[in-house]
Amino acid sequence: MQRIVEQMLLLTRTAEHGTTTYDDVDLDDLVLADVRRLGHGSLRLDTTGIGPARVRGDAGALAQVVRNLLDNAARHAATTVAVSVRATGSSVVLLVDDDGHGVPEAERERVFERFVRLDEARARDDGGSGLGLAIVAEIVRVHGGTTSVETSPAGGARFVVRLPAGG
Repeated sequence: MQRIVEQMLLLTRTAEHGTTTYDDVDLDDLVLADVRRLGHGSLRLDTTGIGPARVRGDAGALAQVVRNLLDNAARHAATTVAVSVRATGSSVVLLVDDDGHGVPEAERERVFERFVRLDEARARDDGGSGLGLAIVAEIVRVHGGTTSVETSPAGGARFVVRLPAGG
């Protein structure tokens, strides 16, 4: 219950005030640090697509985006989570793929709403609150970016975050 309250407070603060500290952030470093956090189980973590990419933003908030996306992918993956980060001109793209059940096309906008947890397509196994992806979408929006979900080449979900490139 405390985690849900903390997540609601984070979501509310982000929506009302945005982030306050913007610095150059190496998004690839944030991703690699969080992959190391997850790398102690049977899940295969593919990081071959991670390249150098810098954004301007709040490092703590962006770390929360990465953590939420990787936790979500790990929860729903069958065996593998693949992460890539790449700079593409004026933007940076973060892709998080899993080989789970995916997100039905009709539900792809809804997964970013507060308290949404899909019953059939995304297992209700270990107690997510339905706030993680809403937090991702709000933090990314405040940073001038976009968030979407599509079908992964691995057959599951691919979460796509686009952020303006930094200096």
